[in-house]
Amino acid sequence: MLDLYYWPTPNGQKITVMLEETGLPYRVRPVNILQGEQFRPAFLRISPNNKIPALVDPDGPGRRRYALFESGAILQYLADKTGRFLPRRGAARYDVLQWLNFQVGGVGPMFGQCGHFLGYAPRKIPYAIERYRNETLRLYGVMDRRLAKVECLAGRYSIADMAVYPWVAVRWLHRIDIDEFPNVKRWYERLQARPAVQRGMAVLQERTKIGNPDAKTREAFFGRTQLTQGRTPRRRAS
Repeated sequence: MLDLYYWPTPNGQKITVMLEETGLPYRVRPVNILQGEQFRPAFLRISPNNKIPALVDPDGPGRRRYALFESGAILQYLADKTGRFLPRRGAARYDVLQWLNFQVGGVGPMFGQCGHFLGYAPRKIPYAIERYRNETLRLYGVMDRRLAKVECLAGRYSIADMAVYPWVAVRWLHRIDIDEFPNVKRWYERLQARPAVQRGMAVLQERTKIGNPDAKTREAFFGRTQLTQGRTPRRRAS
């Protein structure tokens, strides 16, 4: 059974959706990032970047225990493990990987910064809000133009769609009116109707908290103390 180290964020939800779609058995190991649990030494041994999600497969390559971090890598690993939602070769495989990396390198960071400056920043910074919301709108436009031609981002339903969907689900945080992007709306509603997507998005949903963090959460996410978490103390010279 797979162990999923998880918290209900868009990056975590990508993986629960994929696991529900494939039917792989898994158990959730909650990592409460609101309380700084991502800095615990046991978790850092699995995810050295102190981010969720992370995955441990007891039956990994070579039939050995294998741990992974980074959501895009986990999606690709699970797709290769099951032979689903990512073609094994050829142009169709790279179509999926292009759009998966579109999410990893564009949608996630830009939507995340947009949400940060709109919902988390202790003071409003107009330049930052305009900068990241404009980039969020631009990325919606890229998706909308693509989805005017195809039903799903890579042509057929794939891990690329699973990666992007949870970020569109929190569009209210980015002040996006999805009606302005009719092709994205059609795509979103099609995915939203999938039972596996519904199950994946529901995992630990009751613990979701976005915006207005308390002081402890703000420090764990954005403060300087996170710079020292997991750091090996220097030995004093004798």
